[in-house]
Amino acid sequence: MSRLVRNRATTVCAAVLALVLSACGAASTSSGGAGAGSGGAAVKLANAKILDDPRSYEGPTHAGLAGASIDPIATNPVQHLPVTVTDSQGTEVTVKDTSRILALDLYGTLSQTVFDLGLGDDVVGRDLSTQFKEARKLPLVTGEHSHELIAERITELNPSVIITDTSLGPWDVILQMRDAGIPVVVVSSHRGIDNIGSLTEQVADALGVTQAGKRLAKRSERQVAATEKEIKAVAPQTVQKKLRMVFLYVRGQAGVYYMFGEGSGADSLIDGVGGYDVAKEINWKGMKPVTDEGIVAAQPDLILMMTKGLDSVGGVDGLLKRLPAIADTPAGQKRRIVDMSDAAILGFGPRTPEVLNSLAVSIYAPESAIADAPGDPFVSTTADSGTGS
Repeated sequence: MSRLVRNRATTVCAAVLALVLSACGAASTSSGGAGAGSGGAAVKLANAKILDDPRSYEGPTHAGLAGASIDPIATNPVQHLPVTVTDSQGTEVTVKDTSRILALDLYGTLSQTVFDLGLGDDVVGRDLSTQFKEARKLPLVTGEHSHELIAERITELNPSVIITDTSLGPWDVILQMRDAGIPVVVVSSHRGIDNIGSLTEQVADALGVTQAGKRLAKRSERQVAATEKEIKAVAPQTVQKKLRMVFLYVRGQAGVYYMFGEGSGADSLIDGVGGYDVAKEINWKGMKPVTDEGIVAAQPDLILMMTKGLDSVGGVDGLLKRLPAIADTPAGQKRRIVDMSDAAILGFGPRTPEVLNSLAVSIYAPESAIADAPGDPFVSTTADSGTGS
């Protein structure tokens, strides 16, 4: 696939996801899954009690995250300004000042990256998906329960630079910021394991901390590779034995039921946890409203979901009631639903190694899974809803 076609496909997927997420009201905050643990330190897959047959397990599992949060690669990264970069849209942008940074995207990935580069003290605002504790007190520049950028909130913060992608809108707001003379650097909207490093470097280059970016990219890639190696050691290796997985995005209040396929980011996540991405088999591309035919054709052994999505339909019982076709699949018959915090599960970035580990534990060693630990930066509250709002 050419870069142009790939970029267009990514932009379309991001736009669909933004539309879906923005259409939804606030969700409940209780855990939709039934994690076996009661919180505490994260369980490493290498130390977990692995099932002899992951298909044999019955019941839902919540993939919790421990309280660890930002881990800056440097406290005072060496910075070289001004810097001129050509962004992902081919626009040449000169950044002279990074004292007031806005890093905005649908997933909260960009703000996490800026903090892990060691520039968190210079961030002046946040998007709705930025949920980690170090950033929670920053003012929102999106709606309290939507992902729509609000121009007045941005200009009030007087940002010296904006790092963003095409996943948030309306795009006219971004153009308005450029017209106002604010340097706006548009990075890749693609989210997946394959570009965690390159996306990190794009952000770092735009902020004049190239060396810190390279170090953070290498650290993230090294940790992801180590986690994937651990997963490979316990996950079935043949196609016939791999767990057939799909990713469902649902919001019961808004009547939204989507299955995420190729190019959505969910495919990269499923590959990362050692599953078989059924979307490829049934030619399910991007993000589309789920159908009974699609679910039945997929015949998943396990379904991945966002926590608030599962909550919004009343847990597994409610999901089976609203999408009865799931009952005709192995996942429905064994109630094998694994959910994770909305603001973490598809936010590919510095915390991806922990996300993969937690999901893998919940899939292959569910009795060792933990609930969200106290202080988990990705646990949302009613007043501060996350990606799934």
